[in-house]
Amino acid sequence: MAGAPAGAEGPEQISNGTFDSGHAPWWATGNLTLDSSSGQLCADVPGGTVNPWDAIIGYDNVPLVAGETYAFRFFGTATPAKVGKALIQLPVDPYTQYLSASPELSVSGNDYTYTFTSSVSLPNAQVAFQIGGSADPWRICLDNISLRGGAEPEVYEPDTGPRVRVNQVGYLLHGPKKATVVTDATTALPWQLKNAAGRTVAAGTSTPRGVDVSSGQNVQTIDFSGYARKGSGFALVADGETSRPFDIGSDFYERLRLDALKFYYTQRSGIAIDDALRPGYGRPAGHVGVAPNQGDTSVPCQPGVCDYRLDVSGGWYDAGDHGKYVVNGGISVHQLMSTYERSRTAGSLSIPETGNRVPDILDEARWEQEFLLRMQVPAGRPHAGMAHHKIHDAAWTGLPLLPHLDPQPRELHPVSTAATLNLAATAAQAARVFKPFDKRFAQRNLAAAKAAWAAAKADPARYADPADGVGGGAYNDDDVTDEFYWAAAELYITTGEREFRDAILASPHHTGDIWRDRGFDWGHTAQLGRLQLAMLPNKLPDRHRVRASVVAGADRYLATQRAHPYGIPYAPAENTYDWGSNNLILNNAVVLAAAYDLTHKDRYRDGVLETMDYILGRNALNQSYVTGYGEVASENQHSRWYANQLNPDLPNPPRGTLSGGPNSSIQDPVAQQKLQGCAPQFCYIDDIESWSTNELTINWNAPLAWIAAFVADRGDR
Repeated sequence: MAGAPAGAEGPEQISNGTFDSGHAPWWATGNLTLDSSSGQLCADVPGGTVNPWDAIIGYDNVPLVAGETYAFRFFGTATPAKVGKALIQLPVDPYTQYLSASPELSVSGNDYTYTFTSSVSLPNAQVAFQIGGSADPWRICLDNISLRGGAEPEVYEPDTGPRVRVNQVGYLLHGPKKATVVTDATTALPWQLKNAAGRTVAAGTSTPRGVDVSSGQNVQTIDFSGYARKGSGFALVADGETSRPFDIGSDFYERLRLDALKFYYTQRSGIAIDDALRPGYGRPAGHVGVAPNQGDTSVPCQPGVCDYRLDVSGGWYDAGDHGKYVVNGGISVHQLMSTYERSRTAGSLSIPETGNRVPDILDEARWEQEFLLRMQVPAGRPHAGMAHHKIHDAAWTGLPLLPHLDPQPRELHPVSTAATLNLAATAAQAARVFKPFDKRFAQRNLAAAKAAWAAAKADPARYADPADGVGGGAYNDDDVTDEFYWAAAELYITTGEREFRDAILASPHHTGDIWRDRGFDWGHTAQLGRLQLAMLPNKLPDRHRVRASVVAGADRYLATQRAHPYGIPYAPAENTYDWGSNNLILNNAVVLAAAYDLTHKDRYRDGVLETMDYILGRNALNQSYVTGYGEVASENQHSRWYANQLNPDLPNPPRGTLSGGPNSSIQDPVAQQKLQGCAPQFCYIDDIESWSTNELTINWNAPLAWIAAFVADRGDR
């Protein structure tokens, strides 16, 4: 991403970047010895460090002017080749980064140029080359380091490929088949569908849709639903452009169902990942107390929170870090168990438990549910029955870092009502789904659910601290009436007891309008209760109304989808896409799928399929957001161990991993450098450092697995 210099560059901000006579005032951390005798600045970097910032070469007191665009240049080599980090940042906590780059340093060396526009005026910014985090020693040399203002602002232009946008994986034989063409034309365009041999098998004219506000593009819709013959390698041609290839059939959704669920095994904490089961993804067990880990088998609370330790081993790592969160784990394990409850279909996931006469999807869910149970405060302790909100490192770690190499102390964070109700809901659900397979585990869950419900009622407003975001996300939520509704629904479905029926009927969410344009997520869970009460047998007196309300919600999302030029059931207010927009879009599709199950009307099934078109490539960026699916797909999601972009010895995320997707707020430095002023659908970049647009999480893969299972169960029908 080189930026062209302006005609009149500003003064040099670095006084000694050529190292012709020493290297002062450059400095290094104590584990490095700087050597400029060769006319370059070199250092031997020791192996065995953990974080990038464990070894730094730096330069202080660089003045920055707000609104000024700077060109940062240097020459660098690495022996052997390594990926480093080049930063211009605030020199003290919170180390705000104004430029973040990850140069791929080679043995022969390269020149690097990056541009950025400073958001602040600062007299003492810091240039930092962070070069720690390697298991093996290596040598770095730097030269011709320069920082000058007056540069032309860098204009990031994503490669969107052909202007005909399709589902790059495929369309069902008897489902809707729509595509989008980006064009200046305002009148209908002819199109042709060509098979793998290049022969035209269908033709027609497109429908103009005008300017799509979510992308800023003038678009037209191509509808080739009338073509219903299986095959691979199809392409659409329109306006002089040929789309990326796609198939027509059905098998790809069964593969996606399994891949989306297989994601969870490699997210497991507390168990070695078997490379024979996941070739290329094997690793030692993380956080079991084997050095340098301090482990999750006996974790203390944050200072002043409690005077005991808990074994909170197991569970899934929440996202690309090493934290584990009850509220995110709750909705994730719920949607896996809900996937099973919906159809009782269970394929082999090739996990260690495969073949134990329990459906693999429940075995995987149990790995997380066991962890959630361990987060409950034991009897006799303050807040007994409540659940600790989260457990993670005391401080943030850098990328890349495999779980078993994490040296940070681990801490339990305070209990919260939200976490407690998540436990009540998932444990009540687990009590019924595991009953045919393990009655003792089912009974344990029911007891935990009732204890959590009672504890939450006794302490209904204990909220997570929004400032508790060091080392892990805060996941704060100051309205838990929706969690009370969801927990009551699960407990009532399982037990039929009056207390929970009355709690449901008294909740404002029972008759309220809960179908947000933005969809539901870990912080908005009333929808889970409504869906469960509509879909699962129970004796609620107004269940007919509940079922009708789900259909009404689906009709709202269907209307949004039909009005959207890209066919998305998501049009948030102010035209701002949320963090994790892909997960919200898929959760809106869950409502459409539920309406299909309730009514068997094809329009809802078709709405689900068209939603998947967006996820798999029919979008403004012309890319699939699921790793391994589509000709161009996300592959550099933010992760400490699927970190191939930073360390070629590590893998990319496994097939079937969903990226969070466009996020209008672009909170991370990479997104802020490249995506300023982006139209919502363009607020995304497939970069491992873009944690605000390109994260992976357990709660984002859950609706992907749910929807893939729904579509696979429907097949070509």
